[in-house]
Amino acid sequence: MTLPPYSTWLEIDLEAIRSNVRRLAHLSGRPVMTILKANAYGHGLVEVARAVRQAGVPWIGVARVEEAFLLRQGGIAGDILVMGHAAPQQVSQAAQMGLTLTVYNPELAAAFSGQAEAAGLRLRVHAKFDSGMGRLGLPTEEGVDFVRLLHSLPGLTLEGVFTHLAEADDPVQPSVNWQVERFTALVDALASAGLRPPLVHAANSAGTIYFPHARFDMIRPGIAVYGLQPSADAPLPEGFRPALTWKARLASIKMLPPNHGIGYNYRYRTTREERIGVCPTGYADGLRRKVGVNFVLVGGVKVPVVGGMCMDQCMIQLDGVPRAKLGDEIVLIGRQGAAEISAEDIARVWDTTNYDVVCGLTARVPRLYLNT
Repeated sequence: MTLPPYSTWLEIDLEAIRSNVRRLAHLSGRPVMTILKANAYGHGLVEVARAVRQAGVPWIGVARVEEAFLLRQGGIAGDILVMGHAAPQQVSQAAQMGLTLTVYNPELAAAFSGQAEAAGLRLRVHAKFDSGMGRLGLPTEEGVDFVRLLHSLPGLTLEGVFTHLAEADDPVQPSVNWQVERFTALVDALASAGLRPPLVHAANSAGTIYFPHARFDMIRPGIAVYGLQPSADAPLPEGFRPALTWKARLASIKMLPPNHGIGYNYRYRTTREERIGVCPTGYADGLRRKVGVNFVLVGGVKVPVVGGMCMDQCMIQLDGVPRAKLGDEIVLIGRQGAAEISAEDIARVWDTTNYDVVCGLTARVPRLYLNT
């Protein structure tokens, strides 16, 4: 096969993303807010945004105003919610761009109101409530008074209320039902007071799949959109597909004698004559500096990374792939022949999550988009 002209690159299957989004919408029977924070979990912010819009997604969620600005600059229209903190000084530009910001305490709401009124603009907002996560948001018990305050502040238009589930990826935990009960009590109280806004949302990927009563008016999936498992205890249903493959090309092959040091500080020494290759990918691309746990695929065979991880390169032991030659494809995440290394596989040996693995893929790695 002809490889692209890069030393290492990502291939992002946008049709897999569109298919995953449609499955989530069908499964839940709800509109979808696709979460695209952290460069769309490493997959590429603007390109993934275009794909999910093609799939009919009405809302996009990001963590920061700067991410929303990049989407608008990339030509992404429609509803975008900034779910994290925004500085009051960003209100005017956000309102001009038609963005929706999150308010989660009276002080921030008043500051947003003042900025919007001074600019002669109206700012769309969603109110966030803490139902048990312990992060942003007022306690749900204070929700009715806070929503009344929001309606009284000039320059603000309240569109929705939301919360976040702490343990939806562990379906046996009772905290999810407790959080949903607390949040539902707030929503019911708002409805009784004539204050319920048009949109109520709470369910992340695992919440969408495993807790139907958390779906409310709209679901808010992130990790499942990219075909990655919410957790080992909360796997995706059949039919979801990972969108990301990480590849490189074999840059060097050497036969080295016994007791030859490999890489910085000689963290690996050959025990016999060994065939050592170089993969032009390192920790500056997103590989972790873990010794003795990393593997890649060459010729459909899983081979170990040996020695310490360099910034831009790592060395691999090729004795099990005698036909490997310069320029051959290396797969770091994804499938090659019958063999596969998933983001979940890497997360296990790095003692982290698949979220961490893909979000850590740095911007200098080119992204190639398939099925645009």
